[in-house]
Amino acid sequence: MFKLFKKKPKEKQPPQLLDMEGVPIESGDEVMAHRYELGKCTVELEGLQYFYVSQATGKKVSYVKMIDAITENQKVKKI
Repeated sequence: MFKLFKKKPKEKQPPQLLDMEGVPIESGDEVMAHRYELGKCTVELEGLQYFYVSQATGKKVSYVKMIDAITENQKVKKI
C-alpha cells in the first residue's frame, strides 16, 4: 500500500574466498596455486574481482578459474 520503509541498496562487496582447507583469503596474501603452473602467488583485488599474480612469471589469473567444482573453495593453499 504505502511505501514508508524503503530498502536501502546494498553496496557490492568482493566475494569471500576460502583456500582448500577453508582458511579465508584476503588481498595481499601469499598462496601456493595448484593450477596453471602459477606456483607461489600474491592475491590482488581490482575493483570487485580477485586475481592471483604469479611471483615467478607475473602471469595473472582470475579467481573464477580457480574454483573447485565440488567444494566451491579455491584451488590454492594459503602460505
